[in-house]
Amino acid sequence: MTAAAQATAPSRQMPLDGIPEYLSKTYSWAYLSRRTLRWLDRPSVVSAILWGNAHRLMQSSVGHFSPGERVLQAACVYGYYTPLLAQRIGRHGQLTVTDVAAVQLENLAPKVAGLPQVRLHRGDLSRGETGVDGGSMDAVACFFLLHEVPTDHRRRVVESLLKVVRVGGRVVFTDYHRMAPWHPLRPIMAAVFRLLEPYANSLLDQDFMSICPLCRSFTFEKRTLFGGLYQEIVATRLR
Repeated sequence: MTAAAQATAPSRQMPLDGIPEYLSKTYSWAYLSRRTLRWLDRPSVVSAILWGNAHRLMQSSVGHFSPGERVLQAACVYGYYTPLLAQRIGRHGQLTVTDVAAVQLENLAPKVAGLPQVRLHRGDLSRGETGVDGGSMDAVACFFLLHEVPTDHRRRVVESLLKVVRVGGRVVFTDYHRMAPWHPLRPIMAAVFRLLEPYANSLLDQDFMSICPLCRSFTFEKRTLFGGLYQEIVATRLR
């Protein structure tokens, strides 16, 4: 059994009621169903969902990390993001991937087999169950997670991620953003958010500095991509 599989195995014994209610009610079809998981976790599908921008967004996010760093990844990501990040930090780095759903960690384990720098942990980020010590991480990757989290949970998730970063470390958030009024996808994405992503609209204009009190200990650098549909925010800890 690989190190990744060993780290994942204990999580299979955790009760299903460990899943947050909003996740089981809203996203069971996308993240808790083994049937749809196998279909969604394909690079071609991930690329289609992100309108052909998946590789660009992944490469941009991963580019903020360096070889040898200790990194926390907030939740599993469909596609090849985690292997790409693991390869970026190299075998002298450490990558902990924390997700609340055991099925997601089980699905990720084969992708990171043979990458000893990867450790999988089951925990609820909104409850501070990051799987790492406070102030111990060089960086955190949060790739398209926050738009799927209700506002109150989002605040707690962000606070948990900020807490684990050392002074001088950073958290890289990649997610949706309020697109330009002229964007041809604006009506389509409005329908997607209304029907499939009920928490997304509360994130689009979110001021990250106001999410939680700990944000005041960070600087935030933001850029938007693809006509404003996506945003990348790098939060760097000052104290």
